[in-house]
Amino acid sequence: MLKKLKKSRFLTDEDGAVTVDWVVLTAAIVTFGIAVVVLIRPALEDSADTISTNIVSAVADALS
Repeated sequence: MLKKLKKSRFLTDEDGAVTVDWVVLTAAIVTFGIAVVVLIRPALEDSADTISTNIVSAVADALS
């Protein structure tokens, strides 16, 4: 039984290892993307607030 297991393709097949590599790589990319969004979001919100304030002021000045 042990001889059959040693000769089997199950122990030498590397397709599963490639799948695991892709899963780990994809998880790392997704994690990196989430980290970037978390770090950049406050600055984007500040910029959006500034732009919104400027637009409101410009419209108010134009209507006055």
